[in-house]
Amino acid sequence: MTPVSRRAFTAAATLSLVTGCGGGGGGGADVKAEPDASTPSTPSRNSPAAKPGSPPVRLRIPAIGVDTPVIVLGLAADGTVEVPPITDHDRAGWYRYSPVPGRTGPSVFLGHVTVGRYGDGVFRRLARLRAGDRVVARLEDGTEPEFTVTRVRTVAKADFPTEEVYGDVERPELRLITCGGPRTGAEYRDNVIVFAERAGDRR
Repeated sequence: MTPVSRRAFTAAATLSLVTGCGGGGGGGADVKAEPDASTPSTPSRNSPAAKPGSPPVRLRIPAIGVDTPVIVLGLAADGTVEVPPITDHDRAGWYRYSPVPGRTGPSVFLGHVTVGRYGDGVFRRLARLRAGDRVVARLEDGTEPEFTVTRVRTVAKADFPTEEVYGDVERPELRLITCGGPRTGAEYRDNVIVFAERAGDRR
């Protein structure tokens, strides 16, 4: 992971879509927080700059009825990870500084659980996934790497497991992230994190 992606990942882990899940009202809220100073800032051998590939354009999760176009997310002006816009028929977003799905490392997708006045978000049922469920990422070149859910965690945002989510792994994996848990106004207390590995890679 490059220094810029590491910094952005750290910020993302402490924001509130990953923290700002598009809560009630007209637009949702992004609640900023300080980065986790304990996160290493050293470059990773899995740097996306060293692992080029065709970006994802669609994400399918049959068990929860998700079949969504994918938008590409970069960095906001303040150096934090962009989140998908609050719109009707919202889409999941892929963070372009994470590896392309099917490449070594954790490929990161973000999605809203609610989208303000529009109601439910694309990842509204993410917490219902179970080990063994399938996730398919369609890439721009037409290939469709398939992944298998290994576990689903709901964690307090204050305890977001940054290294576990964004740290190096030895094989292609996915991370799907949204908000969850109790809600106060436009804010959710927790994050739902889905971990998945490429189908057939389980040891």
